[in-house]
Amino acid sequence: MAAPALEPAGFATLLVEERPDRVVVLLNRPEVRNAIDQQMVDELHRVCAYLEQTPKVLVIAGTEGVFASGADISQLRERRRDDALQGINSTIFVRIAKLPMPVIAAIDGFCLGGGAELAYAADFRLGTPGIRIGNPETGLGILAAAGASWRLKELVGEPVAKEILLAGAVFRADRALAVGLITEIHEPEQLMDAAHALADRIAQQDPLAVRITKSVFHAPAEAHPLIDQLAQGILFESQAKFDRMQAFLDKKSAKKSAKEPGPNSDRKK
Repeated sequence: MAAPALEPAGFATLLVEERPDRVVVLLNRPEVRNAIDQQMVDELHRVCAYLEQTPKVLVIAGTEGVFASGADISQLRERRRDDALQGINSTIFVRIAKLPMPVIAAIDGFCLGGGAELAYAADFRLGTPGIRIGNPETGLGILAAAGASWRLKELVGEPVAKEILLAGAVFRADRALAVGLITEIHEPEQLMDAAHALADRIAQQDPLAVRITKSVFHAPAEAHPLIDQLAQGILFESQAKFDRMQAFLDKKSAKKSAKEPGPNSDRKK
């Protein structure tokens, strides 16, 4: 079954650009600081459906200097128990985290609540000096239930996670970098270039090896080392493995030959 096409004109809350090896998605509700509403969730599901069948790197960013200020409070205020049990936001963030190829979050400005949880679901988080990232949900009488309550501990450790989740701490760029919540800081005008440079580095790797490595990385601890061995067995039979290793050996041999003196070269006696 063919993957549903990503027609840019078909999105109202996202700006979507597809390239040969990546898809760029910009959250685009600037009038509410890119707050995540039901329509944005539905459109992100469409992007995931495409990428699950057509694996490419996903780059997610915001528009007008904001990543996402959180879930849309006007909608969130009206949700009740049954809505919570549906896991509206958590379901899409889990789906994003499980995409076959890596996900890069390019964060500028506010990255709060559900916006932060979307960023936590990414494999890489790049930021700007102006970011504000955290989960103020307890101040609104709820909890961060779309991944932060367990992903944050994996990302930054229990003490820092509790500072964010229980005390409502919102980190600036330097603190976020220090605890590993983001891995790079770039000026706003350079942020997307940095995200694309990272995507370029990923694109230089063998796509199948990247996909399988991501799956193995996120496998439960009890699945190792068996899953590592099985995954390696698959890759050992791939043509890319033979081609890439042969290219490495050829390059190494060529360098060695270039360093060796020729038959007519001068030699010290």
